[in-house]
Amino acid sequence: MAKLILSMDGLVLKEVPLTKERTTIGRRPHNDVVIDNLAVSGEHAVIVTILNDSFLEDLGSTNGTMVNGQAIKKHFLQNNDMVELGKYKLKYVAETAKQTSANDFEKTMVLRPNMMPKPAATPPAPVPQATPGYNPTSTQVGPMGDPNAARAAQGSAAAAAPQQSAVIQILNGPNAGKELALTKALTTLGRPGVQVAVITRRPQGYFITHVEGTTFPVVNGKNLSLDAHPLNNHDIVELSGTKMEFFFK
Repeated sequence: MAKLILSMDGLVLKEVPLTKERTTIGRRPHNDVVIDNLAVSGEHAVIVTILNDSFLEDLGSTNGTMVNGQAIKKHFLQNNDMVELGKYKLKYVAETAKQTSANDFEKTMVLRPNMMPKPAATPPAPVPQATPGYNPTSTQVGPMGDPNAARAAQGSAAAAAPQQSAVIQILNGPNAGKELALTKALTTLGRPGVQVAVITRRPQGYFITHVEGTTFPVVNGKNLSLDAHPLNNHDIVELSGTKMEFFFK
């Protein structure tokens, strides 16, 4: 579990575990991290945590938010990042089973050569054993060939069908032709410090959201906004100079 370590002038004041999806930071008492200092706005910033990833966003504060000495609006937090709010500092510590270092982060990219996962081999379907009275051409299933039982079985199979899977395929550069299966709830794309976006897998489908960088991702020739954008079959995404195609398999 990731956490924040609040300090001032080298003195640790408290530790805040990031157990919530949204952890707010500000001067007003309703915030999760309260910093009673005039340099800090009432609602200064928020940290959004999705699985093992956390994103810091400045909420239009008066004096701004600094990370590792640079002013940010949105920032993908990495282990040991230092967030500066006036005289106060918040150190981000990713305490997961496998900490997210810069190298680990690159392995989630579609931009790193030779890091594409190979598709798992599909085991052959088992051959049904013949039973007395079994007719392989019959569509009836269940005791005595009951059609209601057949329909119920078909309905159960449909309800259990998994969400349609999708992949991202790189179209240009040294990785052209490589594919990344979007099997995780959240997949991070881009280059830290330059341009970062995430693709989230939701019950309603797949969505892409801008996280970091002054340039927003482009989908089908149009720049995205701050809002999550739904992805459709064969959409073309441009990110950090790389062009990719999103499609269902």
